[in-house]
Amino acid sequence: MAHAIRIYEHGGPEQLRWEEVEVGAPGPGQVRVRNTAVGLNFIDTYQRSGLYPMQRPFIPGSEGAGVVEAVGPKVRSLKPGDRVAYSGPVGAYADLLLRPADRLVKLPASIDDRTAAAMMLKGLTAQYLLRRTYRVRAGDTVLVHAAAGGVGMILCQWAKALGAMVIGTVGSDEKAALAKKAGCRHVIVTSKESFPERVKAITRGKGVPVVYDGVGKDTFMGSLDCLRPLGMMVSFGNASGAVPPVNIGILAQKGSLFLTRPTLGTYNATTEDLQKAARDLFRVVGSGKVKIAVNQTYPLSEAASAQHDLEARKTTGSTVLLP
Repeated sequence: MAHAIRIYEHGGPEQLRWEEVEVGAPGPGQVRVRNTAVGLNFIDTYQRSGLYPMQRPFIPGSEGAGVVEAVGPKVRSLKPGDRVAYSGPVGAYADLLLRPADRLVKLPASIDDRTAAAMMLKGLTAQYLLRRTYRVRAGDTVLVHAAAGGVGMILCQWAKALGAMVIGTVGSDEKAALAKKAGCRHVIVTSKESFPERVKAITRGKGVPVVYDGVGKDTFMGSLDCLRPLGMMVSFGNASGAVPPVNIGILAQKGSLFLTRPTLGTYNATTEDLQKAARDLFRVVGSGKVKIAVNQTYPLSEAASAQHDLEARKTTGSTVLLP
């Protein structure tokens, strides 16, 4: 019998229950996948807590990797035995699951399963942020919050590979070392100093053209102060909580700034966009320019402990759950 994590009520990590589940044959356009690794992400905790309300009960999790066991009618792109990875829809916290075939990507031999599970959502997020939301170019200076986190470490490495100078923020000296290793020219430990002041000093008062902010409430207003006129504030996560309502007039006051709240689902809504983004991600990881740091693993059945540690900022890089 297959097993999965189910959530029946919004709340803390204690709401995650390890249960037996039935997984039938794939229907038209579907594929049955045997998971070999599952990624852990902050969005999993948002959905569990109710910050992003979900219809309950549900199986959480948005990314993973595994092997195709069976394909449904009208599926021509995949066959049993293919190694695949995915980043959505929800339902990844399971050892066996059904997936839409058009939301799966084949894995090249150069990418192992744990790396794939750790990078699909985070790596595809970095891809659209750097290559589409604000197209980073050589010579840019960019600010990346939570630079030692899963998305942050990919963003920093990739931005450096594109020729940008990267300023990263972290919460501790230990994480500062990781951010440096990930390509940050300058690292700001926010528990010790004001990041807007340091950014202005580093840029000689000019500010940066873009801020990538996955932290949310705690960094939002300071991030606006780091931008140069016509700069872009990219708020793509809420690790510290949701950003409170903002009077958009402040964007004018601080230099005719741009503000966006993008999502991976929008940028990779079509199969064509998904496949193109995945190829770009696999290429940069395969080249060695971006290394995926899987710094923690937990049994899938202990997902509650993994989420607790993630929210307590006890993890670095990426975390993988193993069925």
